[in-house]
This record gives sequence, C-alpha cells and structure tokens, in this order.
Amino acid sequence: MATNNVSTFLQTINQGIKPNMFSVDINFPGGSDFTNSDKQLTNILCKSAALPGSNLGVIEVPFRGRTVKIAGDRTFDTWTATFFADSNMEIRALFEDWANSINSHEANTAERFLPNSGSTGYMADLFVSQLEKDAEVGGSVIRTYQLHHCFPTNVSAIDLAYDSNDQVSEFTVEWQYSFFTAGVGDVGKATGTKLSTVASTRDVV
Repeated sequence: MATNNVSTFLQTINQGIKPNMFSVDINFPGGSDFTNSDKQLTNILCKSAALPGSNLGVIEVPFRGRTVKIAGDRTFDTWTATFFADSNMEIRALFEDWANSINSHEANTAERFLPNSGSTGYMADLFVSQLEKDAEVGGSVIRTYQLHHCFPTNVSAIDLAYDSNDQVSEFTVEWQYSFFTAGVGDVGKATGTKLSTVASTRDVV
C-alpha cells in the first residue's frame, strides 16, 4: 500500500515544472525573406505561449434507449503566443510580412501560394519546449512539441493611449496547424527533423 505523505510527494514531484521556463522556436517559411536572426528574435521576445492541446471527438450512437459513445475524429486548437514589441517593431513586421505573403492587403495576391514548407510555401513548423531550471545555462529541455504545417491567421492590434504608462507594448499571434508530435528533450528542434511520435517521458528517444 502506497504511503501518501509529504516525503513521498516531494520524491515524486521533485521540483515540478515551472510555466515560466519555456522556449519557442519559429521556423519561418523558406527563402531569403526570413533569417536565423529572425528566429532568435522571436525566441527572446516571446512573453507567453502554451503547450499544444488536442480534442478527440465523440460520436453518440443511440441504441435501445441508451447512448453508446465511440471515439470520433481528432481536432487541434488554435495555437497562440504573445510577444513584446521591440523598439524597431521588427518582430511585429516579421509576422505581418508572413501573413501578407499569404494574402496581401491591397492587391489580394499570394506571394507564397503553396501550402508547404518550401521556398514558395507559406507553412512552417514551430517548436515549443518545456525547460527545467537547473545548472545548464537557459535550462535543460525536458520535452519538445513540434507543431506541423503552421501559418499565422491573426496578428492582434496594439492598443495606444496617453495613459498607458510604465508598460511595454505587446501583441498576440494566432497560428493554425495540422497536428503536433512530441518527444523527450530537444530531439528534432535543431535540425527541423520531424518528431515521429507523441512519446512519453518514460520512453527512450
């Protein structure tokens, strides 16, 4: 029989995980428009994000006065991140340019017209990592989520006001994506290699 006391709890949870220890890596679409420094900029200025969630639909089938429930199709929620605006508004311009390349404001044209990650495609993969506060600089990576085939659908407004003192402007960006995979550590993040499975932390990767 398990002993549920403070010592057992501390041995199980250790230091837990801290929601302010995270890293976001955005691989912008291919081509010369976006650079590695753009990726680093978004990582530094990302104020908040989320580990992705998913929903498994339910099909309700009536049978002799009862409702039998069976598994339906899986859907993935919109992924949102909040960014601080830098002094040159460079980071906001990056996302505006990405969205504009999919469908331009005035001309209604599509510079990036293919739904892929190639030089003419508008989709890219994002990586969200949960970090651990330890002796490693920046924290070691516990688990990485790879969001596949992402593209921004909303770059929020930034409110301006004379009485908005002592604060830094920020804005949110919403992405659509097809699915996510996950793995232990930072597998695949450096090279962009697809994480092949939603792996448990007990699995060896």
